[in-house]
Amino acid sequence: MSTIAYRTQQVDDVEVFYREAGPADAPVLLLLHGFPTSSHMFRDLIPALADRYRVIAPDLPGFGRTRAPSRARYVYSFDQLARTMGGLVDALGLEHYALYVFDYGAPVGFRLALAHPERITAIITQNGNAYEEGFSTGWEPWQAYWREPTPENREACRASLTDEAIRFQHTHGMPEDRVAPDAAELDIAYLRRGEAEEIQLDLILSYRTNVELYPAFQAYFREHQPPLLAAWGRHDVFFLPPGALAYARDLPHAEIHLLDAGHFALATHHEEIAQLIRRFLARQRLGVRRS
Repeated sequence: MSTIAYRTQQVDDVEVFYREAGPADAPVLLLLHGFPTSSHMFRDLIPALADRYRVIAPDLPGFGRTRAPSRARYVYSFDQLARTMGGLVDALGLEHYALYVFDYGAPVGFRLALAHPERITAIITQNGNAYEEGFSTGWEPWQAYWREPTPENREACRASLTDEAIRFQHTHGMPEDRVAPDAAELDIAYLRRGEAEEIQLDLILSYRTNVELYPAFQAYFREHQPPLLAAWGRHDVFFLPPGALAYARDLPHAEIHLLDAGHFALATHHEEIAQLIRRFLARQRLGVRRS
């Protein structure tokens, strides 16, 4: 089993923390986490793939152990997160890589694909949305804030940051007694630091820019036809199964699996997802080290 290394890389004013495992000359798989978590969510998946791939999982600015400037010096937007992740890709010399995107990681990763489509060898989306069909009614407080960014609507979004809301995301729709509580408690601890809540509220407002980019993401899919695997928790109350199925509209050869899991499908199905990824990438001839 490959040992996970814990590293940092300076990207402008951001010290990006990332986990890495696997042979240096193996095909690269870049894992991008979502809200409200960090690369910690990939702790079980990384070892399951690192015998065959160079797996890299960073913490986005504002999350986990990545150290970024204050809100006064760094704009916490999805455009900026993508710029920082693009800087990490450049700093690590990743000329080609497959993307694994989850939740917030999807609009960040798809921005990377728009900027450099020639670098993307394949996409795995695990509850990472790019279609309006994927939204549930649970998004209504956020959508109200997008339409009218008033202090009152901002404050209403704070309900998504409570301890109870974080635990709900981790456990809803999951098999009973199969979800370790540690991950949710770690996310809660990270959200109680300094400006963390305000940063998350900034990103909630910025999320509207992702929806505005959905037509561009979809045009990228149609034009470049990246191989795509969707491994989706079917009980996710935030990103619904129609969001997974919609990928087939632009990518007729997309492989779509709806799993008996919730939003954090890796918490209970990392072995199944790892096998889906290994078979999928092998079919794309991405299971052999580059010469």
